[in-house]
Amino acid sequence: MDDKDYYKILGVSKSANADDIKKAYRKLARKYHPDVNPGNKTAEARFKEINEAYEVLSDPDKRKQYDRYGANWNAPGGFRGGTGTATRTRTYGPRSSADDIFGTDDPTGWSDFFDTLFNRRSSSSTSTGTATREPLQRRGEDIEQPVEITLREAYTGTSRIYNVQSPDPCPNCNGTGKIGLRSCPNCGGTGIITKQRKLEVRIPAGVDTGSKVRIAGEGQIGIGGGQRGDLFLVVTVKPDATFERKGDDLTVDVPTPLTMAILGGEVPVPTPDGKRLILTIPPETQNGQTFRLSGKGMPHLRGEGAGNLFARIQVQLPQHLSPRERQLFEELARLRITAG
Repeated sequence: MDDKDYYKILGVSKSANADDIKKAYRKLARKYHPDVNPGNKTAEARFKEINEAYEVLSDPDKRKQYDRYGANWNAPGGFRGGTGTATRTRTYGPRSSADDIFGTDDPTGWSDFFDTLFNRRSSSSTSTGTATREPLQRRGEDIEQPVEITLREAYTGTSRIYNVQSPDPCPNCNGTGKIGLRSCPNCGGTGIITKQRKLEVRIPAGVDTGSKVRIAGEGQIGIGGGQRGDLFLVVTVKPDATFERKGDDLTVDVPTPLTMAILGGEVPVPTPDGKRLILTIPPETQNGQTFRLSGKGMPHLRGEGAGNLFARIQVQLPQHLSPRERQLFEELARLRITAG
């Protein structure tokens, strides 16, 4: 046997009690189980090592001999030779089921984590007194996936396509890993098969940063044939260089020639979808003055209608005046002085 420190493998001290050892084992088993890490040889090797350590440290007699003899606890003259007690050997493989790995006849109860993971329970038979395993159903966990979109996409609505590799319950055994008393040949006893497919998700108009879009039945698979969880897209709307957003209201700067601000007229107002609205401004409109276009802002995510679009006038002063234009401004200046 290799010179392994079982306490170090489980991350516990030599003074750890049985509960501490079981808790440490369960935590590591969840992390490195082959069903959670399909195809990961490193995780598979670590999982075997964790089980080896737990099998020794969870048994008081084996632990006592291990503490005394170390890596040679099971060698002739050690635990097996000194007590005459035969030891169990276990074979682990990537296709092993929970029962194959832990044994349903294990008197230590150390397979109860996998009873929880695979949602099974023991029930005593009144006629034989033997324990049986019955599949339970449990809903799968929800998944959250971040997604970043532009303001224009939030204004009009958009979609995203994902290539997903999702574990699904095995159709042959309904996710139990068993057909009768034998491991399911289709999934190798895991109860899970992996499928790759494209998933198109529609993001509705009006979403804001922090909005969640629910896609029912696209989360983690259920246990024992239970219902799948949901997928939630957690939205982040990127800042926009043109529009300011506050709730469902938008504000946009509208460049306006000086002559139009003075005399009045029509100015184009952009919208996030690339279109333009025509705003009529009155004579003597001031720089920074804001006009409300009702119902032209962001669509309400829940309910009918939309917010407001506020057009903020930005008066543009003329440049590169011609001699005649300069003459007219000088004349205007004299008139304003006289009038004042």
